[in-house]
Amino acid sequence: MGPRSRERRAGAVQSTNDSSAVSKSSLALRGYVHDTFAALLVPASARRAPLIHRGYYVRARAVRHCVCAFLEGTRAALGAPHIQILSLGAGSDSLYFRLKAAGRLPGAAVWEVDFPDVARRKADRIRDTPELCALTGPFRRGDPGSTLCFESSDYRILGLDLRQVQRLDQALAAAGLDAAAPTLLLAEAVLTYLEPNNAAALIAWAAQCFSDALFVIYEQMRPHDAFGQFMQQHFRQLNSPLHGLDRFPDAEAQQQRFLQAGWTACRALDMNEFYRQFLPAEERRRVENLEPFDEFEEWHLKCSHYFILAASRGDIVSQTVVFPASETFPRIDPASPSGVFPARVVTSDSQGPDLKRYGHASVLLRPDVILSAGGFGEEEGRHCRVSKFHLLSRYCDFEWKGNQVCSWGTGAQWDRRLYHTMTRLSDTQVLVLGGRLSPVTPALGILQLHFGKHVGGKTEGLNITVTKVGPEDSTVSCWRHSTTEVSYKNQKYLFVFGGRGVADPVLSDWHFLHVGTMAWVRIPVEGEAPEGRHSHSACSWQGGALIAGGLGASEEPLSSILFLKPISSGFLWEPIAIQPPVTPRYSHTAHVVNEKLLLVGGVWIHSSSVPGVTVIDLSTGLSSEYQIDTIDVPWPLMLHNHTSILLPEEQQLLIVGGGGNCFSFGTYFNPHAVTLDLSSLSARQ
Repeated sequence: MGPRSRERRAGAVQSTNDSSAVSKSSLALRGYVHDTFAALLVPASARRAPLIHRGYYVRARAVRHCVCAFLEGTRAALGAPHIQILSLGAGSDSLYFRLKAAGRLPGAAVWEVDFPDVARRKADRIRDTPELCALTGPFRRGDPGSTLCFESSDYRILGLDLRQVQRLDQALAAAGLDAAAPTLLLAEAVLTYLEPNNAAALIAWAAQCFSDALFVIYEQMRPHDAFGQFMQQHFRQLNSPLHGLDRFPDAEAQQQRFLQAGWTACRALDMNEFYRQFLPAEERRRVENLEPFDEFEEWHLKCSHYFILAASRGDIVSQTVVFPASETFPRIDPASPSGVFPARVVTSDSQGPDLKRYGHASVLLRPDVILSAGGFGEEEGRHCRVSKFHLLSRYCDFEWKGNQVCSWGTGAQWDRRLYHTMTRLSDTQVLVLGGRLSPVTPALGILQLHFGKHVGGKTEGLNITVTKVGPEDSTVSCWRHSTTEVSYKNQKYLFVFGGRGVADPVLSDWHFLHVGTMAWVRIPVEGEAPEGRHSHSACSWQGGALIAGGLGASEEPLSSILFLKPISSGFLWEPIAIQPPVTPRYSHTAHVVNEKLLLVGGVWIHSSSVPGVTVIDLSTGLSSEYQIDTIDVPWPLMLHNHTSILLPEEQQLLIVGGGGNCFSFGTYFNPHAVTLDLSSLSARQ
């Protein structure tokens, strides 16, 4: 890489600090953390989205946890020793000021290192801000051209390139850093921007330089799944690619990276594990209620692609247990795969407009026509709640064609809802229940979609009218619920279960809608009621409903599978025992094929593997896992917020839509419909 390329890359990396600093300032202003100094250090301001707030919150709490463990652990071991914090790539972080204001720096000092431009800009900001100067006390600015940009009795800022380890070592020694004192090294999203050999040199230097030290890093991982591929693409587009992920793709590899570099103990955990294991339940509830939120999939996926690591060496620091072992967040890995379901793209740009959306609903109108409606997607070059209906029609044995249709007539208008359900009533009628317009605005009313006659058996020119039906009440003012067709006394009902509401983040109630009269009715249900959940799956079986997984009241995925079993007096809740136990998941889809329940895709947080298809034999309760082979899919396939349609004659499952708002990396939509070949499942019977 030439000098100009290195300069451009360095500039791109520095810009990530500016974006991160604004996010940290927004985080504090919204009450996630107490930090009155972030806004003083950052001249720009912008309110970030709730998903960004959560991501930066868990990062801030993880780093705070490690800093507190170091300060308390070393002081407990030595009384009140001289201890040091060295923040590498510190940027505009306010750590020093927060510790100083809290009275946590007696006998301690903080050194910060970043690119010269970043360091000088921060030094100027401190000099011009009386509230910050009051905490640093008397200080002096470094001479022009000096690496030391700011110096007070317990705080120093140096402008250096971390790729120049020898120069770094000399400058820190000249600035008074004591290699023999217990030292905490911090690197938040820093090493990943260095070339692997430069990062390795920095890790090895720290191990050789400090006799007692704790090295804490926060970085990305899991580059190879769909979310990881999209994450990497984002940073490449910013000209700040993530280095070393192929070599160190997971927490185990990162631990070995440090142990082999001379660190004597190391533990790394992803941010889902940190959030569940090291934050009190009361604090989690506080944060989860600060803002309206409905991006659970992306929150959990973001957390599964970042980790916090603490590596230690030396007699004093090694006594500090940063992440003590705990069983509060058990790993629940799926069984070894029993087979593979190949995936294949069945639509293309040349076959009409495709369906790029998530949070929608889909229904099989007839064997060769699939209707999808609602959701958040791409429409007329922008991302929005979708107004147009989408039809997939089969035009040959293995290919499908897309077609967009607008609502027609003078009746009710389609309200662009998402996270609703749709149920086929006939070839020409579909019932729409629930959904939301925003995280605080439910979509009220039951809608019925009416389809005009096909012209020549084609979907072109198809008319769709929207009408409101049923009682004018708010019985179903929820979203992320399920609607399943069940039978009672030879009558057809729709069983609506779970979901979320404005006042209730998780619902546990259920309702029966009589299809013939469109009236809500009461039907006796016996047995222990299942815990509340949303984003679960539900499908009809033997006149009842199979409910699987979902997200529970504490925002933790569930593994339970229940059968709403028809009995003479009504229905009975009956749990289904599964062996081996399935990994808890949500935002998946489900189907019954030959007395086997298929759980397709979804999101889980108790395993580092990627959800494929879990197959459960309903007669024996035995479960098995099938991987999805995406070698013939030329783009990342995200299997959450999707819909799936079973094509039993073809032994296929058609995946429609899916994706999500991937943290700060952008919004991703699966661009085309995909089929999964289920033929190997019947071959094993």
